[in-house]
Amino acid sequence: MRSASDVFGLNVFNDAVMKERLPKETYKALKRTTDYGEILNPVIAEVVANAMKDWAIEKGATHFTHWFQPMTGKTAEKHDSFITLTTDGRAIMDFSGKELIKGESDASSFPNGGLRATFEARGYTAWDCTSPAFLKEDHSGVTLCIPTAFCSYTGEALDKKTPLLRSMEALDKQAIRVLKLFGNTTSKKVITTVGAEQEYFLVDKRLYQDRKDLIFADRTLFGAMPPKGQELDDHYFGSIKERISAFMKELDNDLWKLGVSSKTKHNEVAPAQHELAPIFTTTNIATDHNQLIMETMVKVANRHQLVCLLHEKPFAGVNGSGKHNNWSILTDDGMNLLDPGDTPHENAQFLTFLSAVIAAVDKNAPLLRMSAANAGNDHRLGANEAPPAIISIFLGEQLTDIIHQIEEGHLNSSKEAEVMKIGVSTLPRFDKDVTDRNRTSPFAFTGNKFEFRMCPSSASIAGPNIVLNSIVAEELCLIADQLEAADNFNEALQTVIRKLIADHKKVIFNGDGYSDDWIEKAEKRGLPNIKSSVESFTYFNNPEYVKLFEKHKVFTEEEVISRQEIIYEEYSKVVNIEALTMIQMAKREILPACIDYATSLADSINSVKAAVSTANVSVQEKLLLQLSQLIADAQEKADQLEIKVDEAKTIKDYEKQAFAYKENVFPAMNDLREPCDVMETIVSEEYWPFPTYGDLLFRV
Repeated sequence: MRSASDVFGLNVFNDAVMKERLPKETYKALKRTTDYGEILNPVIAEVVANAMKDWAIEKGATHFTHWFQPMTGKTAEKHDSFITLTTDGRAIMDFSGKELIKGESDASSFPNGGLRATFEARGYTAWDCTSPAFLKEDHSGVTLCIPTAFCSYTGEALDKKTPLLRSMEALDKQAIRVLKLFGNTTSKKVITTVGAEQEYFLVDKRLYQDRKDLIFADRTLFGAMPPKGQELDDHYFGSIKERISAFMKELDNDLWKLGVSSKTKHNEVAPAQHELAPIFTTTNIATDHNQLIMETMVKVANRHQLVCLLHEKPFAGVNGSGKHNNWSILTDDGMNLLDPGDTPHENAQFLTFLSAVIAAVDKNAPLLRMSAANAGNDHRLGANEAPPAIISIFLGEQLTDIIHQIEEGHLNSSKEAEVMKIGVSTLPRFDKDVTDRNRTSPFAFTGNKFEFRMCPSSASIAGPNIVLNSIVAEELCLIADQLEAADNFNEALQTVIRKLIADHKKVIFNGDGYSDDWIEKAEKRGLPNIKSSVESFTYFNNPEYVKLFEKHKVFTEEEVISRQEIIYEEYSKVVNIEALTMIQMAKREILPACIDYATSLADSINSVKAAVSTANVSVQEKLLLQLSQLIADAQEKADQLEIKVDEAKTIKDYEKQAFAYKENVFPAMNDLREPCDVMETIVSEEYWPFPTYGDLLFRV
């Protein structure tokens, strides 16, 4: 394999390639569009399209696609060849500016929440020039992928990219207003950046193919814990197995070619669990990159006869997977607006942006909770592996002390970092961070950024970042409104910051988020404890939130309502698939296998008694009785689950149906699992119909 520096960005139509291949004036015009939002001239698009085509064809591409991110949470693509026929029947390779700028897809066949009727099929994909085009390269060939937004014929956003770009523009606009009040005349644009850590499991492909629940539901619906789980903590950051290391090496290589800055890789807490972390980049590009990371993980795993599981909780009893969304705010001239500096108590600009974030999170906690909700995450949030469902902010000792000083009206000092003394003379001394980390906090300040730890491992990071950008834009707007109207800027600023802290300090919590004590404290503080995804979905169309989105032109009311319908429907469909899979596995695999084993026990008892009438067969009889009772219990529970599913299916209202799946179907699924998992522990291994947890977690 070539070196990382040689490979990185090899398949990306990035800034360096554009600078080399585009005429100087075309390049400058395109940069003004990507950096500062100037309207793109169609003539410029024609030149860019031709250069992009030539570059792609030189690298072996025969087709192009508008790569977009519909409301499925996955990516979508329709491939067109570069071939165009001439009047004399010859084929030439062509790609126009019109084809670059606009594509067309069926807008009614993707989730749209009623924005499109079935007979209204037209939808458009529009080139997002702020995210570079790239080449997908595999055994099927090379395809030029053009990142695009996806909208309906009537202009509504049908994807995750469009509102994300809108939210970034909203925050940029309000942050620039605030910076100008501080006398900043050099920063022309403010962006948010993200580094999204991705957790995942790897299992052997052969074992995976024998588990219908993994195939259909992406998680195990049955499974007793093996003798060993994660209790020894020996997998976390442990030595990486050679087979897994080979996968990771190829994954890095493929991602580097795509310009994805895959930086860190290691074993995670649970057996067979791992993590990849990239370097920060602009939120829009980071979102595209995270989709590419997930897609590439699945492809590369398959080449190594492995399967990559991205579900939030593929195995009960061991840690699930999340996605830590490290979010910050930067200016175009390199200033991190969430960097406290050496003396944060003197950094009024930092304290302004910090106060805005604190207020935004406190006021909009249900919305932020909703942004990290899906059916899979319900299995994970609140366990000893992920943050609780209560939204709170960890600031650490230094910033919490400053908050107290602001409250008391005498801001005059910052706690300084101490020297780390380990007690061994040969080990180096170094400055400690000014605060520890808190892995139990859902929203933690970590030096110059906030880490939103609740995000689901399988979902796009667009949703959480749309919400973060939007709610912080709103707080910055309110701050700017007050300061612009003030006669004395400094006095007004002190008043604004002090009031924001006083009103919203209740969301700051530096303690153990897993403790029962915190749940009681949070309730007394008035912090919402939204335990399930379905409950969180009800907040999306709250009039205050709709007003906020419309004010900053992130979503229209129709787009909010449509998305709420989509996430309700998705939840119901996910649980429905899981329930049907459970019923099928129980009735067609588990129960027949257990009946066969029970029959063998009965035959054994009869055979032994026939041979020796006085023989003691109490062990076999006791086991047979226990198994027979469990078989009957499992059959009854399977029938009950079937009834609950049928009842839920008949409900037409999306919200009521989702609640029915949560409150009726999901408990019935747990009821069915219980006797089946017990039977796994007593049925002979040769009879059990599919690989166990011990096989899946440790035979990799």
